Amino acid sequence: MSSDTTLAKAPAAPDDPPVHADELPIVPQRRYGQWTAAAAVLVLLGLAVTSVLRNRAFQWGVVADYFTTDSVLRGLWLTLWLTVVVMVLGFALGTLLAAARLSANPVLRAVSWGYVWLFRSIPILVQLLLWFNIGALYPHLFGVRTVDLFTPIAVAIIGLTLHEAAYAAEVVRGGILSVDRGQIEAAQALGLSRWRRWWRIVLPQAMRAIVPPAGNMLIGTLKGTSIVSVIAVQDLLFSVQLVYHRTYQVIPLLMVATLWYTVVTSVLSVGQYYVEKRYARGTGAAR
Repeated sequence: MSSDTTLAKAPAAPDDPPVHADELPIVPQRRYGQWTAAAAVLVLLGLAVTSVLRNRAFQWGVVADYFTTDSVLRGLWLTLWLTVVVMVLGFALGTLLAAARLSANPVLRAVSWGYVWLFRSIPILVQLLLWFNIGALYPHLFGVRTVDLFTPIAVAIIGLTLHEAAYAAEVVRGGILSVDRGQIEAAQALGLSRWRRWWRIVLPQAMRAIVPPAGNMLIGTLKGTSIVSVIAVQDLLFSVQLVYHRTYQVIPLLMVATLWYTVVTSVLSVGQYYVEKRYARGTGAAR
């Protein structure tokens, strides 16, 4: 028998057994750059916190003494009250403006657009100062002296409300436009009245788009009320200013206001999270 025949009849070497994908070892990806950056950030954050806590210029003992004084709490209460009033009135007026902007009437659309354009163009501080000095233009209104009619509190409410309404109008309009037109047409086909269409169909879906920016506006309004201190409204900032003008302890009193703003803003942020979660149910966006 020839060697070629012998080689032809030799059994072939068995193939290696197949390796399944689930038997392969899983090696996590190395992210050395991210961990290095995170460590650097933590070190810098620790140094900053240590510097703030150990810096005697902050006078944390003075901060603790004034944190819950009557004058500070009265200023805090006025700040919260002013925030609620401005947000309620601002969104009420903003909703009317949004409805006018979406109206088929060209005059209403033009007036609404002009209002939003004007009040978003003028800085809020300028608006407050204009309203505060309105008596120079109109000494008497409705038979009453303007300076008596437009008190600092009234000026703060009017100025902030008109300013917030311009932004609220765009928030509400954007939320309404986010609702699919087919939803409204389906409600019309079912014979639902206009009120029920808006209350049962449009508004619940629009709230998903309205709540996040509205929550941001609420927090922004809370912090923005500090600007009324320039017209002598005794809000939180003005209250601490009265104290440090007397005691010359500027930094610790400003820290009192800072901590109160931080506490209230944090509470509002938590509330915003749960409200957003509620309106996001069934959309896959709830978390």
